[in-house]
Amino acid sequence: MANVIYGSDIAKQVKKDLRLRIMKLKNEQKRLPKLVVVLVGEHPASVSYVKGKEKACHEIGMENDLILLPATTSEDELLQIIHQLNTDTKVDGILVQLPLPAHMDEHVILHAIDPKKDVDGFHPVNVGKMLLQEPTFLSCTPKGIIRMLEEIGMTDLSGKQAVVLGRSNIVGKPVAQLLLNHNATVTICHSKTEDIKSITKRADILVVSVGKARLVKRDWVKPGAVVIDVGINRDDQNKLCGDVDFANVSEVAGYITPVPKGVGPMTIAMLLENTLQSYEQREHVSWDER
Repeated sequence: MANVIYGSDIAKQVKKDLRLRIMKLKNEQKRLPKLVVVLVGEHPASVSYVKGKEKACHEIGMENDLILLPATTSEDELLQIIHQLNTDTKVDGILVQLPLPAHMDEHVILHAIDPKKDVDGFHPVNVGKMLLQEPTFLSCTPKGIIRMLEEIGMTDLSGKQAVVLGRSNIVGKPVAQLLLNHNATVTICHSKTEDIKSITKRADILVVSVGKARLVKRDWVKPGAVVIDVGINRDDQNKLCGDVDFANVSEVAGYITPVPKGVGPMTIAMLLENTLQSYEQREHVSWDER
């Protein structure tokens, strides 16, 4: 049976470390780091995610503002709010929760955020720096996945075959690039890939982010492989599950992440870490560049 990588446990340690650093700032009577989350509309999953981020900020002592806007908000109105946050010297991180209403251009909105406050790591400047392996804000979910691999001792991926199922800008593409940055040999599979199973079967590390409940079965997985499940779905019984058939794949994998308590908590922990990093850069405080 596979060893289970509980991202929830790793995230707790990350948040503990962040809390200690913020407590030190508070004891020194310095300004505290601040994250501002903007939510447009009432998309149920987005509301849930935002509440989780708000709770996490409170846990570590980070200041947090939530700007709730009606779904009828115009793109220009949102851009004006982002401009105000960009120029606010007390704001260290800006996150516009996705998805946005259909009448807004996601690219226009994300590009409007100051790259130095883009703690989600979605701005083209930060994506480009990631590609060039320059210090920058890394996209939170991919960054969390790499941290999970490090926690199980996979710090050097040289010679490892990594396969990423999914090519989204939020997970698939950036996690593939980070794996490549860590010297893995990377293959990206997607809906147009032929005979996907034969490719995933060769993977030492398999990252799955496609949005299809329990798609990946044990015969897709190489014995002993590390399987990272990014999917969050509801099955026919409305039960929360990932893109990987956990019970089935656990019988052959070496390591596997569960859903829930897997990648999700790491995404929030990395968001907090990026925000503190932004603060420390802004205030010229040294930070541990991991």
